[in-house]
Amino acid sequence: MKIKSVNPYTEEINWTYDALSFGDCEDQIENSRAAFSGWGSLSVEERTTYISRAAEVLRQNRQVYAEIITKEMGKPIRQSLAEIEKCAWLCDYYAENAVEFLKDEVVETEAEKSYVTFEPLGIILGIMPWNFPFWQVFRFAVPALTAGNVCLLKHASNVPGSALEIEKIFTEAGLPGDVFKTLLIDSKVAMEIIDEELVDGVSLTGSVGAGSQIGELAGRMIKPLVLELGGSDPFIVLEDADIDRAAQVAVKSRFLNAGQSCIAAKRFIVIEDVVVDFVEAFELHIQELKIGDPMDEETDIGPVAKKEFVDILEKLLKDAKKKKSEPYIYGEKPEKGFFFMPTLIPVASTDMKVCNVEVFGPIAPVIMAKDEDEAVKIANSTEFGLGAEVWSADLERAERLAKKIRSGFVTINGMVKSDPRMPFGGIKKSGVGRELSYYGLKAFVNIKTIVVNK
Repeated sequence: MKIKSVNPYTEEINWTYDALSFGDCEDQIENSRAAFSGWGSLSVEERTTYISRAAEVLRQNRQVYAEIITKEMGKPIRQSLAEIEKCAWLCDYYAENAVEFLKDEVVETEAEKSYVTFEPLGIILGIMPWNFPFWQVFRFAVPALTAGNVCLLKHASNVPGSALEIEKIFTEAGLPGDVFKTLLIDSKVAMEIIDEELVDGVSLTGSVGAGSQIGELAGRMIKPLVLELGGSDPFIVLEDADIDRAAQVAVKSRFLNAGQSCIAAKRFIVIEDVVVDFVEAFELHIQELKIGDPMDEETDIGPVAKKEFVDILEKLLKDAKKKKSEPYIYGEKPEKGFFFMPTLIPVASTDMKVCNVEVFGPIAPVIMAKDEDEAVKIANSTEFGLGAEVWSADLERAERLAKKIRSGFVTINGMVKSDPRMPFGGIKKSGVGRELSYYGLKAFVNIKTIVVNK
């Protein structure tokens, strides 16, 4: 089997690789198991030295890595560069804080000494998506490595170049051989690896369907797992919001990475008193977006990552039209490339598919709500619960409303974005567990109690 990397802008093949068989993977996993004994026995201080070096490697070669991202999945180069910088920041964060986060926690009891210690589990398999091909991997791998685990990466099949380059980064940073390895495999082989109990934990970022399959298998094998799945994030605009500012951020939140983000704002729920003003402002800012060559630093929106995504998005628009809404489509479609033009649905209803499924593309539906109670009800009406945004000049009111929204992350008067300092993850069918922060560092450790008596 061949794994191909296709440029979504030129529609040409970047690279082709041979996929590994299950037997090939068994040999690699055996090597990784041997590497764990050395890596896991290092002190946290020693491990963070390597993580700090990885940040240096990222910054030294940021243009090279950014161009690989853009060639493989079409992200505008400016956004790809920002992705690399964010990966380096993540490395800095854990290099600076992991020693404190992982130190033993003393607990006062009647014993001579009682404490909790945090020990690595072993081999962690990361199954990662294509939409942020470097960030998603670093978000999984750096905390796991810092805690003393070794990592195997099964990346999305359309970004093999990114997957291999990430392995090179950790090698160049000096990590011992086989502590981080990329496996160019298909989903079937990844499932076999879990089913054969060759790994000690699984982290998946992907669709609800993939999460359900991996969750079922990991549960049967009694393996710890973290699932970061889909989202249909509500963007709530109350009547006292700064409408123009909200519209500016709405455009960025919906159309960044051509709308291909789990935490993009996907449903714009606006109080009826200001819905006309918001739609007008939203439309003006959409029209300012530059669409075209993702290698051009002026470009805001490039192609979507795969040709088949265009058809999926078209079907969503057909459904909206059937339900009495007329989408507004902006920009002139380039002659070549997997482009889908920025689209606004100014009068959307909750029975439309675009308001219920995770839409991975530049479509923005606006739903009118009569008051904040109805806005919250609409926000909570889907199976997802990843992120949410609330816009209001009254911060107490906004915080009160934020606590009613069933999601793992709420931003008031700002854009939802993952941050190494804050835990990240969802509830309902948006996932299980948390990444990043103090919490994510302990996702794959043995939280061990030790009690000493005289």
